Amino acid sequence: MGLRDDLQADLAEAFDGDLADAVTSFTASHPGPAAYDPATGTMTPTMTAYSGRGVFGSYRLDQVDGTLILSTDKRLTALQNEVTRAPAVGDTIAGMAVVRVEADPAAATWRCQLRA
Repeated sequence: MGLRDDLQADLAEAFDGDLADAVTSFTASHPGPAAYDPATGTMTPTMTAYSGRGVFGSYRLDQVDGTLILSTDKRLTALQNEVTRAPAVGDTIAGMAVVRVEADPAAATWRCQLRA
């Protein structure tokens, strides 16, 4: 097992054990290409649904700058191997827009900035 596998196994164990009360399952959607609807003559956006689980939190006051990070923004840390699709800017997770997505250096978790 490599470092990434070890981290993901340890985090999954923590998600199921000590952190179980803080972990939340979520659903998300990714906008896909629009499909033409011949009945209405319009383009209808398609959405790809995906899911995962993670820990939602807030940003510290010293991180909030009012421009890049708002006081109402939320932070999501999700295990990469439990998210069925890589999150992307423009997706919607738990009803909030994804503003920024980062992978940790070991590529074990996604860190997402979410905005209502």
